[in-house]
Amino acid sequence: MEFREVVEKRSSVRSFRDESVPPDHLREMIRIAAMAPSVNNFQPWKFMVITSRDLLSKMANIVSEKIQSLPTNESLAAENIKSQVEFFATFFRDAPALIVLLMEEYESVLEKGVRMTHEEINKERNFPDLQSAGACIENLLLAAVDMGYGACWLSAPLMAANELAQLLEVEKPYRIIAFTAVGKPAHNPLPKSRKELDELIIWKE
Repeated sequence: MEFREVVEKRSSVRSFRDESVPPDHLREMIRIAAMAPSVNNFQPWKFMVITSRDLLSKMANIVSEKIQSLPTNESLAAENIKSQVEFFATFFRDAPALIVLLMEEYESVLEKGVRMTHEEINKERNFPDLQSAGACIENLLLAAVDMGYGACWLSAPLMAANELAQLLEVEKPYRIIAFTAVGKPAHNPLPKSRKELDELIIWKE
């Protein structure tokens, strides 16, 4: 598939066929994901691949409980909003595979020469570690499309990040950054509308 076609075809897929993803296909997606640029070429990531239906269900239940425990405001739509968020945060329970992106803290060269903490430098540079994670996940999403799969990037489950880390036995220096559900799409997703290109570009000539 041509690069432009892959990019234009990519869409968030949240409904999958009941069809497993072969391990060698998952390995290839992760290989492509790991070729993304990273701050200082630190390559701070590891990838946890989960295909256990029982474990996915336990994870989804933990996320559901966390969302339901959130205090609501006085709006009439509060409970409906929580239900919507719960769906988008837990649909991965029915995905054939879930790839969990784990990352460790990078060490900035600046830390060796200035009186600033890692946290201060990271903030000043607008969190290059998380920017690296975004590049990695985009590679993963595009690789999935190129191989005939659908995928969806999830951040909502991170509301229960500590509880999920305990369940998945994620140990320091690593922490959970994001999730990507992968599988054969149950149906072809409709293309989403995009802003006109001229709305997005600012020229300085």
